Amino acid sequence: MLPHTTSRKALKRALGIGAGIVALALVATGCSSSGSGGGSTSGGDKNYKITFLPKNLGNPYFDTSDKGGQTAVKSFGGTYNQVGPSTATADAQVSYINTLTQQGVGAIVLSANDPTALGSALTQAKASNVKIVTFDSDTDPKFRDVFVNQATAEGIAKVQVDTITKEIGDSGEIAILSASANATNQNAWIDLMKKDLEANHPNVKLVDTVYGNDDDQTSFDKTAALLQSHPDLKGIVSPTTVGIAAAARYLSTSAFKGKVKLTGLGTPNQMREFVKDGTVDEFALWNPEDLGYLAAFTAKALIDGTITGKKGDSFEAGKLGTFKVGDNATVLLGDPFVFNKDNIDKFNF
Repeated sequence: MLPHTTSRKALKRALGIGAGIVALALVATGCSSSGSGGGSTSGGDKNYKITFLPKNLGNPYFDTSDKGGQTAVKSFGGTYNQVGPSTATADAQVSYINTLTQQGVGAIVLSANDPTALGSALTQAKASNVKIVTFDSDTDPKFRDVFVNQATAEGIAKVQVDTITKEIGDSGEIAILSASANATNQNAWIDLMKKDLEANHPNVKLVDTVYGNDDDQTSFDKTAALLQSHPDLKGIVSPTTVGIAAAARYLSTSAFKGKVKLTGLGTPNQMREFVKDGTVDEFALWNPEDLGYLAAFTAKALIDGTITGKKGDSFEAGKLGTFKVGDNATVLLGDPFVFNKDNIDKFNF
């Protein structure tokens, strides 16, 4: 997929973005929030208690995706909740999974901080008839029912490689500023980016990969360290919304502004000022609100028994229409979209 060949369907989805989210307290310990879906707590005879467990709370990306989940759960009369740790670690997510299992929720919608470390807790949850939907970042398939993928890993990797290589003239040193070292989605994209660079961009050298752990200050500091360690660096790719915003903030007030190119995955609201001031030319993402919305309807379909995770199963996802389950019990939202100064003001998320 080329950077500007996003489908009309994906663009239409991205334009349909609302605003606002009601946050309430759910769990007495740790960080948590919840919102009533309005209507029956269990959807009549169905257990529509659906809880979102992002990598961490206070992350604008997950604030947006979970807002989509809340909208979806409200639309079908369930109860929406959001819980999560303040830091993006697998250990921190385990206790929430265990608590939700004990509470007897109908489904957990999870962005995993590690592909295997959550396995025992998720296995117990499934044994208690809790449906497990992963989104954004997957686990090993045996630990969940369905993975809702924002876009193909190949498409996400390609759009970032295509953008950075174009911006640096297809020659020179680049680095990657990732999230956590064990993040399933980040590592899959990075592996594919490396293969693309080796096969198609022989004059571009990836000199370093560093990890900001989806923390703003850590990502900011890692950006500074990259530029000090690699004085000939021409570009940075940050496939994480926290990382790209922190890197842009550093570059915007440094001597490297406009000289070191930056791209990756970000939200329009985070990146607007940096696109308009020339720090960033282009970046990519899907619509995270639609991702959360689709994940919630996937959970509903599992609870209803409409789908089981079998390839070819299909279900309705409200305003987004009909979706099918593909290989490895995966549901695909769509293609990534490239944002730049010509279109960024059309979006609000």
